[in-house]
Order: sequence, then C-alpha cells, then structure tokens
Amino acid sequence: MRKWECDVCGFVHKGDDPPEKCPVCDSPAKMFTLMTGEQKDSGETETAQGKRWRCTVCGYIHTGDEPPEKCPVCAAPKNMFVEIDREGKALGEPASVEIEEIAVPPGEKNGKTAPSFFDRLGDLVLKQHLHHISVHFPNGVLPVVVVFLCLYAVFNTVSLEAAAFYNLIFVLVILPFVLLTGFIEWQKRYKGLKTAIFFTKIVCGLVVLAAVNVLVFWRILDPGVMSAESSSRLIYLGIAGATLGVAGLAGYLGGKLVFGARGLK
Repeated sequence: MRKWECDVCGFVHKGDDPPEKCPVCDSPAKMFTLMTGEQKDSGETETAQGKRWRCTVCGYIHTGDEPPEKCPVCAAPKNMFVEIDREGKALGEPASVEIEEIAVPPGEKNGKTAPSFFDRLGDLVLKQHLHHISVHFPNGVLPVVVVFLCLYAVFNTVSLEAAAFYNLIFVLVILPFVLLTGFIEWQKRYKGLKTAIFFTKIVCGLVVLAAVNVLVFWRILDPGVMSAESSSRLIYLGIAGATLGVAGLAGYLGGKLVFGARGLK
C-alpha cells in the first residue's frame, strides 16, 4: 500500500491512489505527492534510498547514511535525530539526556501526580494550535497600523491616525497571550531547544512587545506626535515600520519551522 502526502497541509493518506480531496484542507487529488520509497504492492524491487532520519524537535526528515550535523530547519544537533522506517516509526531512541531525579512527596502513589496547571495549559495550546492562531492577530494588524500612519502623514486624515492608535492598543492587549503561547509551544513541542532560530524568535517577540508599548504610551503622552508640526513624526513612523519588520521576521522563522520540516519552502 502506498502513502500520499498533501503538498498543502502535509496530511498523509494510505492507499493505492490519492483521495479525491484532502480531508484536512480540501485540496484536490492532484495536490498529493507519492512519498519517497512508496510503491504499489507488486514484484517491483525498491530502489535503495538510504536511511531516513527524523529530527525529534521539529520533525524534519533527512535521507542519508548518517543524520546531518545539525537540523537545517531548527538547528538541533545530530544526536537529536532518530532513524525511522518506511512507515515513519522510530527504530531507536535519540541520545539520552540526564534528568535530575526529583523526590516524590509522601502520599503519592508510584510517583504519579495530577497534571499541573502548566501541563494542562500546554496540552491545550498544542492541541488547539493557539499560538498559530493568536500570532495572526498582531501580524495582520501591524501592517494596517503602518499603512494608516503613512496615509495620515500624506493626507492628514485625522481618522486614519486615530484608527492606527486604536489598532496599536489591540496589538498591545493580544501580545502577552501570543508570547505566552509561543513560550509554551517552544517548551512543549520543541523541547526548549536553545538554537539561533528560537533565540531570534524570542528576541523578536520581546522587541515587538517593547516597541508597541513605546508607540502606544508615546501617543498617549503626546497625542500630536504624528502631526505635521511634530519634530518626532519621522521617528515615531520609523519605530512603527521597524516593529512591522521585526514581526515579519518572527513570522518568517515560524513559517520555516512549520513548513521547513515538511520539505516545503
């Protein structure tokens, strides 16, 4: 039995032929690709493709006799890869990590305790994809803010500047939730891996939070900061543009983690 992967969402279908449409994203059959090494049940001999290795952090799959020195998607080291078979099942375990033993308080049976609030929250974030959902709000609103500010600077339409300010307040309110779900995603899904891509995303998130605070409270303290008479007009607009750029970089890296692991660019 062959396996087909949806080029749009990554759904894997098992069968001699791809489905008429993807049950996840409704993509048509032509958007399915026969997965490497899969073929019809026949007497054909499978061509050797080398071993397959999966990054246990982001899920990227590498083909070769040995895993790469580091994951090209999340930069996880070589020892974080595990060999997998044709069905995608792990043939071993990644390098073990020393874990400090924790004393079990009296009254607990077999060392098992009820899940903590953080564990339950983490499961909810991963199951419902809350970070992927929430991050679209600031990433979608910030371009509107910059466009409105630019239009106000050109046409001096007061309502556009006011709209930009209220949109900034919305971004400021939603950002803590975005950063919290992002931190949980990093800890739970990506095992808190400390590599450049995650470090950059964290820094970008903190920079955006700080910059939006500056933009909101500057506007509160000086309502005319974007007026034609203000000497700080270009500085304020520059901060808004830089904030959009940093948010875009964080979004790009997030997309690389999600789609790079599927071999999509």
